[in-house]
Amino acid sequence: MTPIQHTINTAYVVGPVHCYSTEINGELVLFDTGPPTEEAKRYLQENLDLKRLRHVIITHCHIDHYGLAHWLEQETDATIYLPFRDHLKIVRHTERLELMYDLLLQIGFEPAFLERFRASMDDGTVFPPLPKKFEIIEENLPQQLGLTALPCPGHSQSDLVLMGDDWAITGDVMLQGIFQTPLFDVDLLTGERFRNYAAYCQSLAKLVTLRDKQILPGHRKTIDSVDSCLLFYVSKLLERAARIKKLPMTMTAAEIVIKLFKDDTKHPFVSYLKASEVVFLRDFLAEPELLRNVLIDVGLFSQVADSFAAAVS
Repeated sequence: MTPIQHTINTAYVVGPVHCYSTEINGELVLFDTGPPTEEAKRYLQENLDLKRLRHVIITHCHIDHYGLAHWLEQETDATIYLPFRDHLKIVRHTERLELMYDLLLQIGFEPAFLERFRASMDDGTVFPPLPKKFEIIEENLPQQLGLTALPCPGHSQSDLVLMGDDWAITGDVMLQGIFQTPLFDVDLLTGERFRNYAAYCQSLAKLVTLRDKQILPGHRKTIDSVDSCLLFYVSKLLERAARIKKLPMTMTAAEIVIKLFKDDTKHPFVSYLKASEVVFLRDFLAEPELLRNVLIDVGLFSQVADSFAAAVS
């Protein structure tokens, strides 16, 4: 049975978020939770039988997708399942933040900015409480649910697509008319910067395998097709890369955000998001053949060939 789409308002630029529910072998399953707001709590209380909820499966730990996981842990008997990469962030939180601060310094942010960024990471506005007890999706998702978890990193390093027989819940990896910012982060398996661009190129080859499934996205109610969604994202990447290419390489990502984009840095997380995009685009400009080759392999390059040439020439 195709999961039911639940739409919950958020205060974020991306707009309302979707979570999904379905019954599998008599067990009520919820995919993602919505944001940590009273409105979202009321919605779940009024539209789900929380006493029967047995599984809460998170596509990725961004505030609008996992924000009520801790609350559901307290209010229900459901087991919470998180992606492996998000589990690493939890158990190695302090180490991750210190490595993140080093990386932000490397792309040009000043120590004063890092102090404000550090505070924002701990005040609950960016990362609400995580569940105290949880299982790892890639390791412990119950077989009786018949679900497949497909890692598709790029937007974040933890993104998972969760698939049934003829449908796929895609979180933020496939959205209609939205260029989801690839988040600058540390790869805790290597201790180095997570390479969103290389990861996205690899994920493209996986995402086209979803062409025969009904896509259930995290935002916007539907998508026209897998190909149209991917082509929009790639077109936006090329368009923005063409603009970034004109800037001196001596400008750091932080300088571009703060000076060129006139960012007033009211919230350091906004500056961080914009800098994340700059780093992603510069990675593309350094190795455009990675994207070109995968687009050729999946049959999409001809549709963006002119834009690609303009971006890299």
